[in-house]
Amino acid sequence: MSEAVATVVDVTAALSLPLDEEFLASCFGDAVTFRGRACLRERKVRSVTVQSGDHVSGVVAGSRGEVYQVAAFADVEEWVSRCTCPVGQACKHAVAVLLSLGPDGQGTAVDQAGAMVEAWPAAAPRVVKPKPAWETALADLTPNAAGTDLVPIGLQFELNAATGRSGQRVPVQVRLRPVVPGRAGRWVRTGISWRDLPFEYGPLRRVPEHRDVLVELYRAAQSAGSTGFYGTTDAVFLDDVGPQLWRLLGEAHRAGVTFVTAKTQADRVVLEPPAPLRMEATRDRDLLLEAVVGRASGPTPVAGLTLVGTPVHGAFVVTDDALRLVPFAGRVPVELSRMISRFPRLEVPAADVERVRAELVPALQRMVELVSPDGSVELPSVEPPVLALTVSHAEGARLTLEWALVYPAAPVEGDGVPEGRRVPLGGAGSDPGRDDRAERALLTGLVLPDGRFPQLRQATVQRGLVPTVELRELDAAVFCEGVLPSLRAQGVKVTELGDAPDYRAATSAPVVSVSVTDPAADGSDWFDLGITVTVEGQEVPFAHLFRALATKQTHLFLPSGTYFPLDGPEFAVLAQLIAEAAGMADPRKPPTRINRWQAGLWGDLRQLGVVAGQSARWERSTAALLALDELPTPPVPAGITAQLRPYQLEGYRWLSLLWDHDLGGVLADDMGLGKTLQALALLQRAKDAGELTAPVLVVAPTSVVGNWVSEAARFAPGLQVSAVEETSAKAGRPLTERIAGADLVVTSYTLLRLDEAEYARATWRGMLLDEAQFVKNRQAKAYRAARTVDAPFKLAITGTPMENSLMDLWSLLSICAPGLFPDPEAFNELWRRPIERGTDPGRLGTLRRRLRPLMLRRTKELVAADLPAKQEQVLEVRLTGRHETLYRTALQRERRKVLRLVEDMDAHRFEILRSLTLLRQLALDPALADPEHDAVRSDKTEAFLEHLREVLAEGHRVLVFSQFTGYLARIRAQLDAEGIGYAYLDGSTRQRPAVIQSFTDGLVPVFLISLKAGGFGLNLTAADYVFVLDPWWNPAAEAQAVDRAHRIGQTRNVMVYRLVAKDTIEEKVMALKARKQAVFDQVVDDDGTLSAPLTAEDIRGLFD
Repeated sequence: MSEAVATVVDVTAALSLPLDEEFLASCFGDAVTFRGRACLRERKVRSVTVQSGDHVSGVVAGSRGEVYQVAAFADVEEWVSRCTCPVGQACKHAVAVLLSLGPDGQGTAVDQAGAMVEAWPAAAPRVVKPKPAWETALADLTPNAAGTDLVPIGLQFELNAATGRSGQRVPVQVRLRPVVPGRAGRWVRTGISWRDLPFEYGPLRRVPEHRDVLVELYRAAQSAGSTGFYGTTDAVFLDDVGPQLWRLLGEAHRAGVTFVTAKTQADRVVLEPPAPLRMEATRDRDLLLEAVVGRASGPTPVAGLTLVGTPVHGAFVVTDDALRLVPFAGRVPVELSRMISRFPRLEVPAADVERVRAELVPALQRMVELVSPDGSVELPSVEPPVLALTVSHAEGARLTLEWALVYPAAPVEGDGVPEGRRVPLGGAGSDPGRDDRAERALLTGLVLPDGRFPQLRQATVQRGLVPTVELRELDAAVFCEGVLPSLRAQGVKVTELGDAPDYRAATSAPVVSVSVTDPAADGSDWFDLGITVTVEGQEVPFAHLFRALATKQTHLFLPSGTYFPLDGPEFAVLAQLIAEAAGMADPRKPPTRINRWQAGLWGDLRQLGVVAGQSARWERSTAALLALDELPTPPVPAGITAQLRPYQLEGYRWLSLLWDHDLGGVLADDMGLGKTLQALALLQRAKDAGELTAPVLVVAPTSVVGNWVSEAARFAPGLQVSAVEETSAKAGRPLTERIAGADLVVTSYTLLRLDEAEYARATWRGMLLDEAQFVKNRQAKAYRAARTVDAPFKLAITGTPMENSLMDLWSLLSICAPGLFPDPEAFNELWRRPIERGTDPGRLGTLRRRLRPLMLRRTKELVAADLPAKQEQVLEVRLTGRHETLYRTALQRERRKVLRLVEDMDAHRFEILRSLTLLRQLALDPALADPEHDAVRSDKTEAFLEHLREVLAEGHRVLVFSQFTGYLARIRAQLDAEGIGYAYLDGSTRQRPAVIQSFTDGLVPVFLISLKAGGFGLNLTAADYVFVLDPWWNPAAEAQAVDRAHRIGQTRNVMVYRLVAKDTIEEKVMALKARKQAVFDQVVDDDGTLSAPLTAEDIRGLFD
């Protein structure tokens, strides 16, 4: 056996894509990968070179001893390949080369495949010496670094001839070949071919500019043919390339590619400038039509040239020992191309001249320049086509439109339809007597009100005219009055047939009147709504008006022939109000009812037009709500032991109004403004008036039940309060027995849910939902239980009526004011989507007007005079050392994973949130993510402790919040180590009141609280410093926690520190939180842009 020669592989650059068999199968397919593995085992791989991290080349033996050159490239996420084998791409040879490099991309498989070279003779394989890493990296920047000259490429033009009738050889085709300089200084075809041209093999490098333009030429030829770029053919002819041939030849010439001829067919190749094609007409007795090319050297009959392309786009001719290439200027129509290819010179007998002049000559004139160089032929003038419209009027306000095109026999004068050839729309391409380009320009330039008359256009990409269309009533009237004058002005020749009706646009503005009547005086919440529109003394049927507005019609047609536009401001408002009212009832029918909770809607209707009438009960119910600011404040009950502040008196007045009319609402004051006190004042007033015929139910979180009992004892001691702390089953008595004699019953959401039927059976005078965000989810059992409680007055009390979405607010209103927005799907369609997507800017203002009578909110900024100052500051913490390294490593890993998963948020929401949580924990303390990092110093903890020591030294009291109880546990350990006393509260704390009391009594200076446990039910005005250790994207949750200290009763300034790890996900969370704050602010406070809850785009933003 001859001496074996091992393959030398350059592995200095790490490959950018995997090389394992599974990955290659995903790129090349299972079958090709299987054959590639067999090829490797059969010892077919001769050499492999890693050119760079994304380029591998190699030599592989074929099945019959052939040798194939392979190049593989890393293309974004997959390997692609080129090969000189018949397959050309994605072949087994490429798989074999890649597999030979081994699973880790560092050439480990060379030894495994080493046995394959034992059968190779020493001279058989081509050994590729490895290059230094610097040379590989700089190869593209320094192509001659190794001293190798760039090899130019030439382009050879070879004439293929055929034998003519006279026996002489006539050139019919020109074949193109790439050539390179030979040893004797002549151009040779050896060592280069079209298919190998894109690849570089061996030490020789070709001039890149030459290679690039010739590769583009080859691709153009193959894409125009049927073999494909990597087909088996290596032949390229001028006819193959298409019109881009001339541009590419020009670029090749400018790039320095030498044009040469084959053998002795011609001495040189000349690329002439573009030449115009024209037809010349001359006449002695017969008529001669001849195609001529206006070359720079003079006119040349086409009959003396060989045409190139189908349709033709150029020609060539051999003259003066030169092959002259002549590109045509401009596009040659297909019909003209066929004609000059068959009959470049056409003689017409005298007897047929007039017919040809009438039929053929106009067609030629529309396709090509036609001249008579000697003036022997009088050529007719060519008139462009005109668009004609016939309008046929019929009884019943109907008309028919018929479109056509007319080719005038003479220049067009006046407005009448000219005499000439009348043709239907379309079909110009198959009629040589028509000008397709002029017709398309005429139809494309026609301006029609497509939005108003979509039926005039075809439902195709070209949007052509429908040849025949029938219009009725309003469409007919608007078309005749508004569209026909515009068409005439655009040059359309219009003919009207029949008697046109007396269509007339109304000149006076419509009058709108509204009314509300009590249908049965049965005390129900619904009233009959009447809307009437009158135009010039004619009453408009409201059902017709409703359909017109609902379908966004621009006008409304009356049987008299009068029509009027619906674009006036009163109709824009009316359309919105109708859509809103319809969404509360049956959206398929005109709105005929209105609910007593819809005072805001009635206010807008009342401003729209004349109030024709309203029932006394309706007026009583709405008048007060619409004039709230003008009503006097009822006296504060003597049984209230606190002094109500001015804004609390305003809230008490509003609550009294709702109570007096058995209307519910939402008290949405900022946290810490005394919502409980305002509610207690209302209940004491009701008791003093003898209106507490049954108890009022208060539902609150479990941790807040005791707070209600103590607040009632403190501020309204005259109220009999009963706290329900266990289910009826556990108590052994029914609920009604346990609450007998109570004015106020306080229970938890948990007990309400567990004893839903008990609470539903009981008789209540009212229901108050404290921290009402607990029932924001309309799918939850707590929400259902709250809705089943029957009470004439229901009030939601919450500082955060919306935490993420407008549907949170809908849930509260559906309990407390069920008639305002009865249908969640209608609310979603009419309000949430337009507002959150920003598609209807005015919708938000309308919603706020609807909410105003039934929702009251005051912010701390509005009542600033009653509160001490609150200052907020972000403390940036820069991660360093091991803490930073661990975070950055995890960030890169989780970013890749999350950006892939976020494409399907619903399916991967849990995994995404888990990744986000991991990064947030790492930004706090690496030990939270992995106990193995317990010894790693936390920069966040060090920064917090430094500030805490300073604050405590000055005698301040401190609240410390974190969402992670694990992190609070690590903070506790630090405080224990430093001897700092503290109280601790999270969701698992059992002796909650005792823990809170230890802080409020001053026994400890620090209170560690989990964000969830401290979000509600706490009054911690003893503290004047607040530390938020980790930001959260729900601003309402943070605000609730901070306002445990900044609330009524606080007498000192409150300082809030938010510790944020710089250049981490925490900074992104802060930015996201600022955007989500608009969810709350814009609907219940100020205008803004609504942001949807944590979308895929939000997630991507966290990793930008």
